[in-house]
Amino acid sequence: MTRDSDITHNDGIPQLVARGLGDTVQTSPTNTLKVLSDECYSSKLSVLAKNRTPDGIRAVLHLEQTPGIISLLAGKPHPSTFPFTSLSFTVRDPEDPSKEVPVQLTPEELELGLQYSPGPGIPELIEWVYGLQDIAQGRKKGEGWKVTIGNGSQDLIYKAVTALVNPGDPVLMEVPVYAGVSPMFQTLQCEIIEVEMDAHGIISGSMREILESWPVGEPKPKVLYTVPYGCNPSGATATLARRLEVLELARIHDFIILEDDPYHYLYYGPSPRPPSYFALEKDLPEPGRVVRFDSLSKVLSAGIRIGFVSGPEQLVRAIDAHSTVANLQPNTLSEVLALAVLTRWGYDGFLKHTDRVAQFYREKRDMFQAAMLRHLDGLAEWSMPEAGMFMWFKLGLGLEDSDALIRSKAFENGVLALPGTVFYPNKRKSAYVRASFSLVEEQEADEALKRLKEAIVQSGANP
Repeated sequence: MTRDSDITHNDGIPQLVARGLGDTVQTSPTNTLKVLSDECYSSKLSVLAKNRTPDGIRAVLHLEQTPGIISLLAGKPHPSTFPFTSLSFTVRDPEDPSKEVPVQLTPEELELGLQYSPGPGIPELIEWVYGLQDIAQGRKKGEGWKVTIGNGSQDLIYKAVTALVNPGDPVLMEVPVYAGVSPMFQTLQCEIIEVEMDAHGIISGSMREILESWPVGEPKPKVLYTVPYGCNPSGATATLARRLEVLELARIHDFIILEDDPYHYLYYGPSPRPPSYFALEKDLPEPGRVVRFDSLSKVLSAGIRIGFVSGPEQLVRAIDAHSTVANLQPNTLSEVLALAVLTRWGYDGFLKHTDRVAQFYREKRDMFQAAMLRHLDGLAEWSMPEAGMFMWFKLGLGLEDSDALIRSKAFENGVLALPGTVFYPNKRKSAYVRASFSLVEEQEADEALKRLKEAIVQSGANP
């Protein structure tokens, strides 16, 4: 296998790209990066995480791999009783998407996919993720971090939240925030400390003021939730300077950064993509305060439900312990299907595919913005997103809250969007609207925004 160390991906950072389908990046078993000790994380674990007891079966399931052992351990159904005998499909060729590549699962792959598997994920997919994080994030296996596969990244985020947060704890959360995450903290009756965002991402200076003025003697937040690229709903991508300040604040005030990054590979900004928090922290003092969540939903399949977490070993082990008692493991068949595609493409093929996905959404954004200029110019204001699939725009002409307009007038006019209040945990009034441009074609976008304009006029917001 040959490698090319001077290739750069679209973030402008030199990459180590494996050549050849199915090749893997060779990572050393141990590296010298000095990370925080396990003791540093013990005080951060929730009572729930500390009280979890191991599953007596799954705790020893790995011993079945011992050479020469005859296992009478697990209650696995016999594969001959499953009705599935073969599985084949086609995928797009990453070199030429107009071509299709046939994929036939081997009998061994199919048998693996139909059976129970390890809680953290099948080892082959975990190793593939280690290789990807080496290429894309510059993080090597053996640096004190661990990978676990989940049923989508949201599955893993929820388990991380319950592993770190006790009921009533204060937590830092960028706002506006993904509406699917805030209920996790609200269910725990957390004190949500909102940190404002703008077009350049989370406002780190505002967070510094919050933390430096924190009441003496009161426990500070243990976690920050943030989406660094193409934030849902705002579309903002945090600048490098702000990322570095957030990392410095995490070190000074000793909190964990939950880096939710489903749009990492959907970055299409004109400037090189800034490094992730996970990538940046390895070159800073005391790395080990970032728990990173990746997803294959936006680049392989949303329905396949494959996500993965990369973070400090003790914190990821707490996620594994939750999985053991909640859902046992990720969907093995989904893992095998994803792995069959990824290993046949190779890392180079995967990155070529994600580059094309990013270009697709760039064109969608440009199309949607052109329609906005035709219909909403003078009625709304917005910043152009550099990643993701959302437009976040503020209705003007004196309108303070978009909720009633979007839920009633716009819907009656035949257009469905989300009012800004949905994305604030405190449900404050907001003149903002979130519109997704991922699925609409040009004619549909034009008609939708025409209808929205009519709703604005009908509402009386336009004098």
